[in-house]
Amino acid sequence: MKDSEFDYSYLSQPSECGYLPEETSQLHYAVIEDLTPEYFSNMINKGWRRFGHILFRPMCPACTKCQPIRVLASRYKPNRSQRRVIKANQGEVELRVVTPELTKEKMLLYMAHHSDHALRKGWPEPSMKGGLEHLSTIIAGSFPVEEWCYFVNNRLVAVAYMDRLTDGYSGIYYFYDPSERTRQLGTWILITMIQKSVEAGLPYAHLGYFVKGCTSMEYKGLFKPAEILHVDGVWRAAEIME
Repeated sequence: MKDSEFDYSYLSQPSECGYLPEETSQLHYAVIEDLTPEYFSNMINKGWRRFGHILFRPMCPACTKCQPIRVLASRYKPNRSQRRVIKANQGEVELRVVTPELTKEKMLLYMAHHSDHALRKGWPEPSMKGGLEHLSTIIAGSFPVEEWCYFVNNRLVAVAYMDRLTDGYSGIYYFYDPSERTRQLGTWILITMIQKSVEAGLPYAHLGYFVKGCTSMEYKGLFKPAEILHVDGVWRAAEIME
C-alpha cells in the first residue's frame, strides 16, 4: 500500500487487543525512509509512535481507548506517591545518557525484567534472540535514539530509550531490575524524562498511549498536568485520573 505521506504503509490483521482483551486491535504501520526528528515531532502530534524505521498508530475497528498523552513538563506537579519515588531515587540513582549499545549486561537485565513480568503479569516467556531483535529494532532508524542507563552504586538497574524531538522527549521503551521494585523505576524513568524536558527548555514529555482500564498503561494518567490527543486531532487537558 503506497501512501503519499509514506514510503510504504499497511494495516495489520485484526487481533485480540493486548491491553484490553475484550477489544479488537488493528494497527496502521508506515515507513518513512528519511525520517527526521522534526518530521517525527509532527507525526507524534498526530498520534503516531515509532520503533526504529517503523511508525505505528492504532486504527482499531470499534475502540479509541489508546490515547496519546503528553505532560506539560514545566508545570508538572508530582503527587504524593511520585514524591516518594523522587525521595527514594534522587541522588541515589545515577543517569548516564549514552549512544545505544547492546551488551551482555543490558541483555541480562532485559531478560530478568521480562522473566519477572512473565511470572507476575502473564507476559510471554522471553528469549535472548527475541530480545536482541527487539532492542536492535528500537535503536535502528533514520535518526539516533538516546539510551538512558540508570545505575545504583555503579550497577546497572534500568535502561530506557528516548527520542529527543523538537517539542519534548518521547519515551520508546524501558526495562529494569525486578529486584529493585521498591524504587518504582518505571515511574522514576518518566519523572526523569519530564525533568530532562524542562532542562532542555522543551514544553512536553510524550509518554506514549494512555489506555483507561489497562493497569500497565493507565498509570500514565497520574502525571499532571497532561493533555490527551483526541480523535479530532486536538490536544485537550486530561481529566482522567485522581
